[in-house]
Amino acid sequence: MNLGLHMKRITVCLLIFIAAAAHLAATAAPIKLTVQAGTPGPQISPTMWGIFFEDVNFGADGGLYAELVKNRSFEFPDPLMGWIKLSPSLAKGELSVLAESPLNGNNPHYLRMKSEGTADFGISNEGFRGMGLHADETYDFSAQIRLVSGAPRLAIQLVGEDGTVLAEAKLEDFSPGAWKKCNATLKPNAQESKGRLNVILQNKGEVDLDMISLFPRHTWKERPGGLRADMVQLLADLKPGFMRFPGGCIVEGSELDRRYQWKNTIGPIEERKLLVDRWNYEFIHRPTPDYYQSFGLGFFEFFQLCEDIGCEPLPILNCGMACQFNSGELCPLDQLERYIQDALDLVEFANGPPDSPWGGRRAAMGHQEPFHLKMMGVGNEQWGPQYIERYARFAKALKGKYPEIMLVSDSGPSPDDDRFKFLWPKLRELHADIVDEHCYANPSWFFENTHRYDAYDRAGPKVFMGEYAAQSVAVVSPKNRNTLECALAEAAYMTGLERNADVVRMASYAPLFANAGAWQWTPDMIWVNSLQCFGTPSYYAQLLFSRNRGSTVLPVSCEPPPTGGAAPSFFVSAARDEAAGEIIIKAVNASQEPVEAAVELEGVTSVSPAAQAIVLASARLSDQNSFEEPAKVSPKTSPLEGAGPHLDYQFQPYSLVVLRIHATGK
Repeated sequence: MNLGLHMKRITVCLLIFIAAAAHLAATAAPIKLTVQAGTPGPQISPTMWGIFFEDVNFGADGGLYAELVKNRSFEFPDPLMGWIKLSPSLAKGELSVLAESPLNGNNPHYLRMKSEGTADFGISNEGFRGMGLHADETYDFSAQIRLVSGAPRLAIQLVGEDGTVLAEAKLEDFSPGAWKKCNATLKPNAQESKGRLNVILQNKGEVDLDMISLFPRHTWKERPGGLRADMVQLLADLKPGFMRFPGGCIVEGSELDRRYQWKNTIGPIEERKLLVDRWNYEFIHRPTPDYYQSFGLGFFEFFQLCEDIGCEPLPILNCGMACQFNSGELCPLDQLERYIQDALDLVEFANGPPDSPWGGRRAAMGHQEPFHLKMMGVGNEQWGPQYIERYARFAKALKGKYPEIMLVSDSGPSPDDDRFKFLWPKLRELHADIVDEHCYANPSWFFENTHRYDAYDRAGPKVFMGEYAAQSVAVVSPKNRNTLECALAEAAYMTGLERNADVVRMASYAPLFANAGAWQWTPDMIWVNSLQCFGTPSYYAQLLFSRNRGSTVLPVSCEPPPTGGAAPSFFVSAARDEAAGEIIIKAVNASQEPVEAAVELEGVTSVSPAAQAIVLASARLSDQNSFEEPAKVSPKTSPLEGAGPHLDYQFQPYSLVVLRIHATGK
């Protein structure tokens, strides 16, 4: 044998042995993880972990709002957008969109449909990228109909993508010259993800149609015209502490006349005036010309949803500034009073007695008792001296009349730029209650900023981390994905938020929902199509923190701090759930190696054997959930073996782990 080759082989084997030995040493050497259970820290706010809803990615119409008909009252600028004419060769008929003698002045357009009776003639609605129809479930059709002439009959059909009729009902005997709400019940005989609604005029005649609507009978809490039950259930499962709504950039509008105005979103559904959604035209790479807000999901429904799922409402109102990424239009300071009055009136709508003007409007909608509003946001992602001078006027008026309402101010779109650095001192001078910070960044930013709030002024305003999400590729990239790596980065950052609960009082991931066929922004926490919805790994990270919040921070330390290379890869926080009598440890291991830990619960004398380990993990950082595998990356719960004041635990690679230990102190 060649001696040089032989020596080279020995050298290679020796290097492999040394590397293997180093690997074994690294994985075998345990860390000491000490939780000072007898030295409780600050209280954790009940509103610590919440949700943020914005009507982006067709999150309301086409999403949470269960209406299946798009452009139901023909108010889009292209009044037949979403509709096609059904006119076989023998049919003779006409369609026209009119505004004379409308059902109501806020939505004045309606469709006049005329047929000569030679063959069926009608219209078909595509829904929001297709209507999802479940077999043998009940769907409620309704429309405002006015007879113009003749004795026509309407056939109402649910059809599949291939045109197969899945359900049909007939309507006739319409009121001549007067609007009448007509109803029909349909039950499709097969499941369909790309269904359509046909409204067909049979016999000779002429009718006017408005507010053409189709809802599943099964909605959240079975409310007619309500919310999509499976999507709300995912929110309820989070047990969020608050819900921020309705945005987001739609609060501002690209121009002030396109801002979100809460008073236009309450009252009878047919009187809520349509508005173009800011995300209709924001991104050239994701054009959505059919994106409008019907406001079927309005402020009353937002408050009701918060009440349903047990979280605090956090409405955000326009402060007299349009989106500064768009026009940056300003309401002059001497005309700001109407914006301030809207905020004052909202408090009365939410909390006022039924005999007050706006409390009476709430009561008329079916909610006699107040919604117990405790906080409100002034503006969204604004910056500069223009924001400060407007916020100051809002704060003076709101605190003067409702001193109990906590006001949320904002610090711009970035967590550390010049806009941010200008706003924070100004808001501190104004004695702001809580400041909203935002950050969209790559996973490394979140891993590297877990100590961000350690040095924040404890006597200054509190922090609301109101929008954050790790971006797998780049901010606004359509190639971003909801990977396990992103979820672990967010969870690592959340351990830092929890450790600083005396400063950070609220946090919410954003955006919340995305329609798989009609999204503008990714990543997102929950993805939906016409029939299904699923939570991403980021959803489950949020769920584990929210459902295991705890009430008091416990100091925790690691010696030595483990690393997965040059950067830290192990992150931990701890809390005590006083009501349950449990210690809760949350740990993120972002490395490819397991972390062996000797866990010491200082100040604990006894531990119940009924301890639990809840693990969110997968084999690869790139792993995601999907409609085909909705639970691929989801938590698994198992008994925590050997639980005691001293216990050994292995934190597996690429994992978020929650340990719940029922413990009694000295």
